Amino acid sequence: MSKKTSWEKERLENTNLQIGLIPLARTTFDIDLANDILEHTRIELDAAGFTLHGPDTLITNVNELRQSIEPLLSADLDLIVILQTTFADSTMLNQLADNFDVPFLLWSVPEPPTGERLRLNSFCGINLAAHSLTLRGHPYSYLYTDPQDDQVIPKIKTFSAAARAYSRLGKATLGVLGDHPPGMDSCHLDAKLLQERLGIRIHRLELESTFKNVRNRPTSELEPLYTELDGSLENLGTFDREKIYGTLSVFKSLEQLAEQHHLDGLAVRCWPEFFTDLGCAACGALSMLSNRQIPCSCEADANGTITQLILGWLSGEPAFGTDIVYFNREEDSIVLWHCGLAPLSMADPTFDPRAALHSNRQVPLVMEFPLKPGRVTLARLSRAAGSLSLVVAGGEMLSAPLSFAGTSGVLRTDRPAEEVLDQLMLHGLEHHISLTYGDHQSALIMLAEWLNIPIIRLT
Repeated sequence: MSKKTSWEKERLENTNLQIGLIPLARTTFDIDLANDILEHTRIELDAAGFTLHGPDTLITNVNELRQSIEPLLSADLDLIVILQTTFADSTMLNQLADNFDVPFLLWSVPEPPTGERLRLNSFCGINLAAHSLTLRGHPYSYLYTDPQDDQVIPKIKTFSAAARAYSRLGKATLGVLGDHPPGMDSCHLDAKLLQERLGIRIHRLELESTFKNVRNRPTSELEPLYTELDGSLENLGTFDREKIYGTLSVFKSLEQLAEQHHLDGLAVRCWPEFFTDLGCAACGALSMLSNRQIPCSCEADANGTITQLILGWLSGEPAFGTDIVYFNREEDSIVLWHCGLAPLSMADPTFDPRAALHSNRQVPLVMEFPLKPGRVTLARLSRAAGSLSLVVAGGEMLSAPLSFAGTSGVLRTDRPAEEVLDQLMLHGLEHHISLTYGDHQSALIMLAEWLNIPIIRLT
């Protein structure tokens, strides 16, 4: 079995989803039944582990609403659930939209015909609310189901994860170290487009000043990191320690930059300068940062890092940017590979990860292991069509030996590999695609819809 690092289980963010629950009602409808719906809703959401904010009682007028939302204004909410227990016009909804820019989930409870009084008319309430939010351009989704429905909690988790990613994009800052290498057009940075469409800010970093920091970093800072890494890589001690320290110094320098400038991720021009000027590979450092959920891409691929950010927010786990390098038509599988920057938490547990030299430059440090089996989601924030689109795919990572030196995985996509090949080439998509473990396609599609970004489905 593989050795484990102490940081594999670290989480830099609170993973509990923060939900504002606003129960709306009108007193001319059946308030007793509306209260019963609210009680059951809170029970289900509490039991599922959501952190709930908002009033315990029904809100029936604007004055009550204003008082109830005051404490929510300082809460870091991922999603606001508007529980439409009965019909209510859009007056209170508009007040909420004026105060909160996070996505809304409109929730109505079905009311089967009885031939008697319409006791709730809650669907008409969310119908009216959806129209008002559409006019405002405010992102939302909806539920039309009872609180005890088995699918309620999985759906709300999907909505909440997508909403968290939506909100964080508008607050995120990406560090870009250097320019993408010549000829790597798929890594082109359009900072203005990213700011306008996603709200994400770009912070430019210079190679030379970063390299100076790397060269001047004292060995005493690197020794504890070396010891920790030695517990994860079975053969680290067989390499020249001073050369390994080069990559570890890169890690510490980039980590320091991320902390200093409040960077959510990094896009790094890894070649040729890291090899020619520093004599080490950036890959191992980027792997370690991604494992600590500071996602990194090589070749200064900003859109790749943003994709990894999104995938990490959705999954709560690290993400990895990779190349697609081989299509096996006979076995209907695809090989993903990169030099050695996958996070160690993605290693196949039956394989002991090892240190290695970069396969082309023959300098350390890169991580070498096959990816662990399991369900994965793949994505790419693409500009192949001239503007932004989101590439989405799903598949199963298979248990397979290492395909090539570095980090690699054998993937069986939900669609035949031949069709994926056609989609990649006919759309002219970028050569990098990102992945995380778990099935997060529904949340990705919801996020793209809220951002008004077209979707390209590979599978």
